[in-house]
Amino acid sequence: MHIIPAIDIIDGKCVRLAQGQYAAKTVYDESPVDVAMRFQDAGIKRLHVVDLDGAKAKQIVNYRTLEQITRHAEMLHVDFGGGIQSDDDVRIAFESGARQITAGSVAVKNREMFLRWISERGAEAIILAADVREERIAVSGWEEVTEISLMEFLAEYEAQGIQYAMCTDISKDGMMQGSANDLYRRIRDERPALHLIASGGVSSMHDLEELESIGVWGAIIGKALYEGTLTIPDLKRFL
Repeated sequence: MHIIPAIDIIDGKCVRLAQGQYAAKTVYDESPVDVAMRFQDAGIKRLHVVDLDGAKAKQIVNYRTLEQITRHAEMLHVDFGGGIQSDDDVRIAFESGARQITAGSVAVKNREMFLRWISERGAEAIILAADVREERIAVSGWEEVTEISLMEFLAEYEAQGIQYAMCTDISKDGMMQGSANDLYRRIRDERPALHLIASGGVSSMHDLEELESIGVWGAIIGKALYEGTLTIPDLKRFL
């Protein structure tokens, strides 16, 4: 199982939200670059970077910060999401050093363009963001919940070549109350070939061990690392 720390960016700073609420923001570090370099120095291989300003603006905003992260922590495999809604956003993300992009809203609102990205960039370069409330897909920075079911969403895009999906149960995100294990088990049962990345709620080694036993491909860790309920030494067995 791949351990993937998250860096969420607002105003160029490393922050965390609770359940995606911008009003529930905590600033953890003024320099996302320093945070990324600490992860790299500790042996972390992958990093999930989210442009929260971009998610709200519906276009990439913090690409300069992404550039600095990928330049200074060049050994990290960085996937980047937040506000990727156009061909220009995709180009900027990759030109700024992202190895993969993570996108969800556009897969709902502009299916034709999203499928073209898969064709042009290759399915391995794109992570499908499947963010859910009560197993319905949420878009636009989690502000809008659709009637699209999670399982239908995953099945549709796996049939179109998608190999990676990052699933976030919004009710768990930033709450430090454990991950949505029952949901991840069902996804693994129904879509066993998908590289499933679990996101939201991881707060302890027990959570990680449970996810490992379920067979998820990767686990996003955010607030737990910043609050210290999980530490880098704790993660060594997964690295």
